[in-house]
Amino acid sequence: MIVGDQITATANEATGRADGRAWFRLPKGWRKPVIYRFARATHGYLSAFAFIGLIFFAASGFLLNHPEWFADKRDARQVELVQLPDPLIVEALKQDDKGAALARLLESQTVMAGEFASAEILDEDAMLRFTGVKANVDVFIDLASGEAEIETARSGVMAVIRDLHRGKEAGAVWRLLIDVIAIVTLVLSLVGFFLFFTMRFRLATSLKLTAASLAAMVAIFVFGVS
Repeated sequence: MIVGDQITATANEATGRADGRAWFRLPKGWRKPVIYRFARATHGYLSAFAFIGLIFFAASGFLLNHPEWFADKRDARQVELVQLPDPLIVEALKQDDKGAALARLLESQTVMAGEFASAEILDEDAMLRFTGVKANVDVFIDLASGEAEIETARSGVMAVIRDLHRGKEAGAVWRLLIDVIAIVTLVLSLVGFFLFFTMRFRLATSLKLTAASLAAMVAIFVFGVS
């Protein structure tokens, strides 16, 4: 009986059930301490990366919520004149996408800020637009003479923060970084919830806190958002 009582007590301690039966069966070779150690290690390593992203997006979101703190002024437009070779203009106009071809021609002749966004070609004039986080560029090309007037407007502090936070016009690499941060943060949160809900004798408190947080967010959305 003593041995049986010890076995039952051990089972109760491991499973948290009074009858000694497990809530679920782990795969053979797996043990709860191993899972917990793996979860804690995963949570710790992911935190090193995810928290940097969280700090940036939390800080940028906070600053965007108070735009009056910064005078979002753009520098005066910088104008540059570039002479495009006539043969290259003729070759670009033969392409199916004339605007993109002219954009590539410009990028081969001078340093352009931002990425090509749009183009409009009317008779002997072409207007191209490049957009980016750091600057927006308007280009006016006289197709007859080959003269290109490039107007560059540098972005202010708040404009840079806003576009980086939203991923707007930030380029494929930055958008990929946002996706990676989002996925890592999601995994980090799920692992954190797993550890949170497996804290012995605190499951009820964990559920109450989670429910209260969810209810608060829903209430703010319903009653506080117009």
